[in-house]
Amino acid sequence: MHRVTLWAGALVLALLVSGCTTGNRGAWLKISGYTQGTTYNITYQDPDSTDYQEQLEKLLGEFDQSLSTYLPSSIVSRMNQGIPDVVADEYFRICFLAAEEVYAATGGAFDITVAPVVNAWGFGFTERSRVDSALIDSLLQFVGMNKVSLRENKLVREREGMMLDMNAIAQGYAVDVLAEFFDAENIENYLVEIGGEVRCSGKNRFGLDWRIGIDKPIDGLQLPGVQMQAIVQISGRSLATSGNYRRFYEEDGIKYSHTIDPSTGYPVQHGLLSATVVASDCMRADAYATAFMVMGYEKARRFLEKHTYLDAYLIFNDEMGEYRVWYTAGMEKILSEEL
Repeated sequence: MHRVTLWAGALVLALLVSGCTTGNRGAWLKISGYTQGTTYNITYQDPDSTDYQEQLEKLLGEFDQSLSTYLPSSIVSRMNQGIPDVVADEYFRICFLAAEEVYAATGGAFDITVAPVVNAWGFGFTERSRVDSALIDSLLQFVGMNKVSLRENKLVREREGMMLDMNAIAQGYAVDVLAEFFDAENIENYLVEIGGEVRCSGKNRFGLDWRIGIDKPIDGLQLPGVQMQAIVQISGRSLATSGNYRRFYEEDGIKYSHTIDPSTGYPVQHGLLSATVVASDCMRADAYATAFMVMGYEKARRFLEKHTYLDAYLIFNDEMGEYRVWYTAGMEKILSEEL
């Protein structure tokens, strides 16, 4: 059963255990740090009390050298610079192919080639431009994932000047990379969180499914967990949220969100405030959450009703400007009654 309620909602904060405690399968440990312009928090149970922070940060460094648009030496940055014969590594290839998959599934709502337009609006990896309709029209010729492909692990583009922005999928993928590290180490119980994107396995230290909080979408709210809308209980799955209430700017009384519609080249102007997606992997959860923010509430809901392998929690303004919430039947099963 799908529900619509009058609550407020969304972005994600993992409810992590802190410190180091012991259990019948070993010690519980928590490590934290900074990566990709945000924080990461990891909680796991290990019988040998092994501190994996050094190995995890090495992995994150290698990951950034592949997919970070903020590192001039990364693979994606060198491709964006037009340097010839740059070869994609496995990180890049997996992320690119997943982006192609979500692009096709969403009819282009998710499109990593939107980078030139995102940059122009000031939400990318270059300086903001003076935007007008002529500039947007000129940039749209560089947008469309059907215009790029990987051939022998090299990027082939329809026209020079096309660039890729992996930010809406790479952070979720980074969560998966760290989670796969724990799987390889035979760690059964863990939670990995980077910038609010989460993947977890097994149980928490209380022997229960992991509890993940969803923040209320309050404009300018920068500190996760201060005002929570709901709690989701998951295990063996991933969760990601996209919303417009943290990254935006106002000019001449107009609010410009960081979510750019690839079909128009303009920030979205609809009532969907945030989309939280639960999926098997965090990379796709991240990408679909972004796609739903492009689609808006009605299109996202129709998509979710047809694609039941995804669960989602959507927060939106109705025609009267009231906060409302809609969620899938699968999401209803994992929502906690306790805040």
